[in-house]
Amino acid sequence: MEILKMTGITKSFSGVTVIRDIDFSVEKGEVHALLGENGAGKSTLMNILAGVHDYDSGTIVFNGEEMKDITVKRSESAGIAFVHQELNLFNDLKVFENIFLEKEILTRLGTLNKKEMIRKTYELFDSLGVDIDPEEMVSELETSKKQLLEIAKAIFANAELFILDEPTTSLNNNEIDHLFALISRLKAQGKSFIFISHKLNEIFTIADTYTILRNGSFIKAGSIADTTPEEVAQLMVGSSMADSAIYHERALGDVILSLDKLCGEGFEDVSLDVRRGEVIGLTGLKGAGVTEMMQAVFGARHITDGKLYINGKEMAGDRISSAMKNGVAMVAANRKENSVIHDFTILENVFVSEHTLSKKHPIINRKKELENYYEMKDLLNIKANDPEDSILSLSGGNQQKVILARWLSTGADIFLMDNPTQGIDIGAKAEIYKLIMEMAKAGKTVLVNTLEIPEIQKIADRCVVFFHGHIQKILMREEITEEEVMLYATNVKQGPEG
Repeated sequence: MEILKMTGITKSFSGVTVIRDIDFSVEKGEVHALLGENGAGKSTLMNILAGVHDYDSGTIVFNGEEMKDITVKRSESAGIAFVHQELNLFNDLKVFENIFLEKEILTRLGTLNKKEMIRKTYELFDSLGVDIDPEEMVSELETSKKQLLEIAKAIFANAELFILDEPTTSLNNNEIDHLFALISRLKAQGKSFIFISHKLNEIFTIADTYTILRNGSFIKAGSIADTTPEEVAQLMVGSSMADSAIYHERALGDVILSLDKLCGEGFEDVSLDVRRGEVIGLTGLKGAGVTEMMQAVFGARHITDGKLYINGKEMAGDRISSAMKNGVAMVAANRKENSVIHDFTILENVFVSEHTLSKKHPIINRKKELENYYEMKDLLNIKANDPEDSILSLSGGNQQKVILARWLSTGADIFLMDNPTQGIDIGAKAEIYKLIMEMAKAGKTVLVNTLEIPEIQKIADRCVVFFHGHIQKILMREEITEEEVMLYATNVKQGPEG
């Protein structure tokens, strides 16, 4: 039985058609994967269903009734919950206050019944197996717990259809397993899910059916059991994904970055020499200390012991400005909170770090900046219109390219990339992999932290596996396999470094 049927949906913005004649349907009690690159039309289609955008033509039938003049409130009232990738929580409210926003329980005197709302929030979390304190401020939660809170909030609203947009981006493997178990339990109760993800392994684990969009058009729909990840990837990008051509052997230079028994919060006794032009893949289970170590190298965390050398010069640490002046750049995880400056234009986001380094020369040469911007735009294949547009007008993949442009404009030699392809589509990922290899061929040194071992296999000269804050094993390129990395990451095998 169909719970949702969208037929012939077409939408234009400023005379430009962004989706055309799309058919999309979801059965009751199924997980339906909506697939496509950034810009394929997925978000527009879902925003129409959620009441964010209207549509030019077509029909939408939900639970047997045609929906017209859809607004956000009407969509939610009908039983549709949209859990966005960019979390829509209020950081300055407590957890239970977010759950009960516009659903507040009142006492007989008309005041807020906080005790009852907190009790019901505990009940909700217990039923879902979610370990969050209802009275904690949302601003104090880890990103992964914010993601789980968003999903719990949608479940509390008693939705019939859940739109999950990249729901696992900030979750570790255990949290993903827990989420998938929760989805399966709700699916058995007749709940339906539209699951949007660029991680094809997740799609083939959790989804029953799929629909692929490309360039605003319907491409194919079918059963997950009747296709393969390779076929899906090819349909999404419109060409064969030949990843084998990305990595190139090349001569490496002298040691440019040296860590000697480096210690800090979350990591200790990390010793590693990295050469000019080398690409290092860093990995380990979530919480293994890789992010903390990278932040310490960038000066964003305190180094408690050990030594850090750049180009043979000992660095004092604890100062981002010092790291930047010595040619270190960092593409941080969670670009929404840590990289993208929402109130800035695309141009301003590109050059904000360069301005910091050249603050002794306060006059901005706009003509020169625009020249450099368009060079970066061509180099990185940034899909953007006017550089004065808001950074938020870009897709996630193009926002990430802007962040890369930001650091390339500083002339940095060492790039620390923490989950650089998080929430990015297959095509944009491939472009970033190729860019990393081009940077390495030009003598740049790149350290990439990722939980996805296939990424490391595509680009890395070596793989450094962390366990509980220590380097457990350093694998040469020919030794890197998913099984081998996982054995060291889980401490089943211990290397000489561990």
